[in-house]
Amino acid sequence: MNIGDKHKESITVSDKDTAIAHGSGGLEVYATPAMVALMESAAYRLLKAEDTDSVGIEMNVRHTRACKTGTLVNAEAEITSIDGKRVTFNIIASDDKGEIGSAVHVRYIIDPVRFMERLG
Repeated sequence: MNIGDKHKESITVSDKDTAIAHGSGGLEVYATPAMVALMESAAYRLLKAEDTDSVGIEMNVRHTRACKTGTLVNAEAEITSIDGKRVTFNIIASDDKGEIGSAVHVRYIIDPVRFMERLG
């Protein structure tokens, strides 16, 4: 894992990804919670490709443009900082017209067995 490493995830927006379906709005447009999930997945899978388990601990997100169902949406995560077990990402979500959102996301590297044991 290195600063500058990238990973991209893609989905085609469906009815289950809309603001109506998520209860976050009243229109049939791509929901902010769905965009956040795609962004987080891109960061998670980037670390998972390195055989590293992690949990998200912070997400600062902007959803700047709407898109409708049937639109292909991409989220590309890039590692911008590694501080011990704390990894920071810049993530850009886009469609064929350009950027629809951005985020700074922080994940913490964990041992999954120990993590779950601490939860009781």
